[in-house]
Amino acid sequence: MCMNFSAQYLGGPTISIGPLALQGRAILAPMSGVTDIGMRRVAHTHGASLVVSEMVASDDFVRGCEETRLRAEGSGIDPHVVQIAGCDPHWMGEAARLAEASGAAVVDINMGCPAKRVTGGYAGSALMRTPDLALRLVEATVKAVKIPVTLKMRLGWDDASHNAAEIARAAEAAGVRLITIHGRTRQQFYKGRADWCAIRNVVQATCLPVIANGDCASLGDARAMLEASGAAGIMIGRAAVGRPWLVGEIASGLAGRAPAPLLSAQKREAALAHLESLIETMGALTGLRHARKHLSAYADHAGANSHAGGAAMRLRLVTTDCPIEARNLLARMFEFDPLTEAA
Repeated sequence: MCMNFSAQYLGGPTISIGPLALQGRAILAPMSGVTDIGMRRVAHTHGASLVVSEMVASDDFVRGCEETRLRAEGSGIDPHVVQIAGCDPHWMGEAARLAEASGAAVVDINMGCPAKRVTGGYAGSALMRTPDLALRLVEATVKAVKIPVTLKMRLGWDDASHNAAEIARAAEAAGVRLITIHGRTRQQFYKGRADWCAIRNVVQATCLPVIANGDCASLGDARAMLEASGAAGIMIGRAAVGRPWLVGEIASGLAGRAPAPLLSAQKREAALAHLESLIETMGALTGLRHARKHLSAYADHAGANSHAGGAAMRLRLVTTDCPIEARNLLARMFEFDPLTEAA
């Protein structure tokens, strides 16, 4: 009989991915163009139970594309998870082998990305329309490596084809060790609200641990997700942009420990470390331009727009091409944070 992972959702059981036991139940979602190595390091340092790389195209990864290599970077993170995407079993297997050889502890298969540039190539969530091909990709990936393979997908392509439960059963039989479900269909993209209750169908269809994803922005959301879905854990995506420490705070809360909000000095240190990692790995100009979405979010969460002069500083922060100015402005953003320590 399969274990009911929701039975004790405050403390909860340990989530295992094959031989790997997670320390907690809150995971940072893979987000293309967002969860760079710097963001993942910050989330990992501040208690995220697991972090997953940006999606990497399997064929580009194997061919040595430098941008793809950077997306799969995992130095300073243990365990390291690389998410791969594609629609060809050969390239998926080869990408999994390369990820394993490069130090990955887990390979995750992307079957959930709704972007047209991905689904147009019959990858990502488009695979939910071709479950036979999806299963061949899973089998090729599992066969290629000794490390655990996991799978991330949506409820289905559209409301008329919720087939995540059927695919989950087939994936389990093929050797996948954990399933993540985003509680929307591909056709919803990110509109409306994620259907956490619908994830329960997948939980009941498999003995694997299932992770619930979609619209988790707080500890209260996480608890409600677990209760509604019966999932083993939760995955946090967009809500962690500008506050990657949120994942660890929620993991702590789900473990029954009162999460202590970071003081502004701690947030400032984490944000600066994130910026520095992007400049170091991508170069000053490219790193700064890639960082703009993060810098904007850090400023917003620090409350810059609610203070006189803050909006102008924020604008300068996200337009400057000078690393020194960016560092100084980012540090000043946290002067607006309500948790700023008294002098």
